[in-house]
Amino acid sequence: MLKQRIITALMLIPLVLGALFFLPLKFFALLAALVFLLASREWSGFVSAAPQQWLPIVFCLLLGASLFWLPVEQLWTPHLHPLVMGVLWTAVSWWLLGLLLVLRYPQSAKLWKESIWLKSLFGLVTLVPFFWSLVAIRGYNFYHDPMMGAWILLFVMGLVWAADSGAYFFGKAFGKHKLAPAVSPGKTIEGMCGGLFTASLLAIGVTWSMGFVPAKMITVLFCSLLAVLASVLGDLTESMFKREAGIKDSGTLLPGHGGILDRIDSLTAALPVFLLSYLLLSQEF
Repeated sequence: MLKQRIITALMLIPLVLGALFFLPLKFFALLAALVFLLASREWSGFVSAAPQQWLPIVFCLLLGASLFWLPVEQLWTPHLHPLVMGVLWTAVSWWLLGLLLVLRYPQSAKLWKESIWLKSLFGLVTLVPFFWSLVAIRGYNFYHDPMMGAWILLFVMGLVWAADSGAYFFGKAFGKHKLAPAVSPGKTIEGMCGGLFTASLLAIGVTWSMGFVPAKMITVLFCSLLAVLASVLGDLTESMFKREAGIKDSGTLLPGHGGILDRIDSLTAALPVFLLSYLLLSQEF
């Protein structure tokens, strides 16, 4: 298993970096749409024991309609389009609800476990904001500095990866108090704090090396911590749906890692939370 994880990771890293830094914006959006499609297909496994084949079709039709209404070239004019801002606020509202569902699980499952429509709606408000956050960050200032959005995306991904690594090692060394035992028994409060610590070090190091003034450093650090907390919630929420569906992994596409959702669960929450919080707190984004 470990060997498979390493091999898959070594293959994915150059692919992700290549997509971030070398794909034109339209092709990056197409790749993001492919990830959206694959994740939608996996989400159908959360909806019922027999995966609903119509679900990814409906999700993609809705995404296609939003892309027709708002081409990716018009996301920033120069501010982020109000439609995407609405999507971001929807995402934050959903993740606040998701927090309540996770904290009250398994009692909360009584409200949604028998409803195909509610579980489908949960998938929609998870994956659509993820897509638009991904494309919006990548498209920031694209025609003046095509690499800026790529670096911002890499920074947020780095935060999540640093937090995951920190949570693992701190949890192994110091973990005693369970974070959400009914959802994910292996996660601890100490591990989460360790993840916040390692992500903070990354954020401070990056902002300091770029010469940010203290006020901007504090803004980026605050948004980074919010994004990391959201990433933990994204992970826990997917674990909740998997536990209720009786499955270990969302799919088998990535050997040693599971499915697409297993790789992006943290980012589905971290990206919209980071983008919206920074938009609200900064005048430069």
